[in-house]
Amino acid sequence: MTQALYRKWRPHLWEEVIGQEHVVRTLQNAIRTDRVAHAYLFSGPRGTGKTTSARLLAKAMNCLEESVTRRPCDQCAHCQQVNEGRFMDLIEIDAASNTSVDDIRQLRDTINFAPSQGRYKVYIIDEVHMLSTAAFNALLKTLEEPPPHAIFILATTEVHKIPATVLSRCQRHEFRRISVQEISGLLREMCKKEEIPFDDDALVLIARQSTGSMRDAISLLDQLASTGERITLASAQEVLGTATSQSVVILVEAILNQEPAAGMDCIHQALDSGTDPRQFARQVVEYLRGLLLIHMGSPDQVEATSEMRQKMIEQSKRFELSILLDCLRLFNTAASEVRGGWQPGLLLELALAGAVTAKNPPPPVQDMPPASMPADRPVRAAAAPVQKAPASNAAAERPDVHYRQEEKPHQAVEPPPVAAQPTSTPPAHTAAKKQAPPQAAVQPEVSPANPAKSAGQNVEMANIQQNWSRIKQTAKDLRINMSGLLNSCTLVSIKDGMLVIGFSSDVLKQKMEAGDNLQLARQAIQRVIGQDVPVICVVLGNKGGSGPEMDIDGDGIVGTALNLGGHIVHKKKTD
Repeated sequence: MTQALYRKWRPHLWEEVIGQEHVVRTLQNAIRTDRVAHAYLFSGPRGTGKTTSARLLAKAMNCLEESVTRRPCDQCAHCQQVNEGRFMDLIEIDAASNTSVDDIRQLRDTINFAPSQGRYKVYIIDEVHMLSTAAFNALLKTLEEPPPHAIFILATTEVHKIPATVLSRCQRHEFRRISVQEISGLLREMCKKEEIPFDDDALVLIARQSTGSMRDAISLLDQLASTGERITLASAQEVLGTATSQSVVILVEAILNQEPAAGMDCIHQALDSGTDPRQFARQVVEYLRGLLLIHMGSPDQVEATSEMRQKMIEQSKRFELSILLDCLRLFNTAASEVRGGWQPGLLLELALAGAVTAKNPPPPVQDMPPASMPADRPVRAAAAPVQKAPASNAAAERPDVHYRQEEKPHQAVEPPPVAAQPTSTPPAHTAAKKQAPPQAAVQPEVSPANPAKSAGQNVEMANIQQNWSRIKQTAKDLRINMSGLLNSCTLVSIKDGMLVIGFSSDVLKQKMEAGDNLQLARQAIQRVIGQDVPVICVVLGNKGGSGPEMDIDGDGIVGTALNLGGHIVHKKKTD
């Protein structure tokens, strides 16, 4: 039976360890100065050399070479026995299958026996985070004060699961992911020595797919070499289930051009050709990450051909930074989801839909034509915009209303012309209002003799309640996340011409008040019922009922009911 390449090419000397120079240098200096610790903890991603370095340390501590600077020599009897797995003083324990406290007690009972062949007994406990709590507790004392002839080396991929009491007793070394250049360089050397025909692009693809794990890269190379044919980029993509780079470029181009149909076709063509959905999402994330690096002024960190790099530079200039970040988050979520969904391409399609809609913000309120008003309210729809300004006065009097006057340019929109008055002379105050600057139209003076009507005048709570489902759907069409926000709120009442909506927590209230969400809700109401109704938010269930703006005593009966989860259905008006 042929030996696997990753076992055949396992490093036998310190110089053969790739990508972990900081660990190798520290261990070599400890051996040369006779300052080897009694317990080590090697942590890091899989396939980065933890177990290999542990075996090299065991070889060096028992090597028969007289010069400490040349240990391990890989030539003496002890080094050869370690390579062949028959050195009795090297004990490797798989903690994944020996998790119980009895296994650790057996180790503790035999550790006091002197070494059989070498100078030290070296215990390598792989995947040590799998030990039970009782096993860790049984190991503590021995780990802290082992016999002079014993050395412990613990290896793990999940260091956060190791108890702090164990961490404090070990000298810790963190293994890093190996770079694409180092992995591809070693793969190239292996192919030459193993006489495997290859293309450089295929080796680079294998190195990227290994995500920093040398063992994974060698295993992928072994899998591709088993076909007996030349390792090409096309064959590597077919085996790994990756799409071509052009498919990723086409998908990103569709996002930039806001062409969801072209993006969907690209995704479906890639999946129909056998591409793994999560693997395709990872490719998109990698490509978008390259665009982000170029956008942030670090093009040298992008690994791509000159032609591909030029295309990435051109696309990065067309991306807005916020949109690029949103696209990265969406496709990274699709790539991180666990497999097993009944529709594998759904996450990719959702990510594409979110990326395209992120490029298309909803139109402002003032852009809405007057024709969108309902036909059954001609007089109110025409007259309401003329007296729209006092709503900003109400907002100025209320500290809990978070939209500002400069964020509401639609209040200064000129009203539609009023017909059937060609012969009448306009009143003096009307002519003065037309000649006033725009600021005067935003905040006109209100006198007791001629009070101005608010933006939400004569709006009925029952009308909003009956059309609330349509309002939520309209808001969802403007921005998809508005659906969740409006589904989480409760209609409270109409207060001074403004719609009061309540939330169960300050977090939801702050999310609703963030950005232009209140403006979108106001626009949705105007489109459905034909009335411009400002929206304010309150918190329900806290002391004070729904907030001081509701004028409700939190210690009264109504406030107590609100604190217990109730909400206001109708509020009787009093003179």
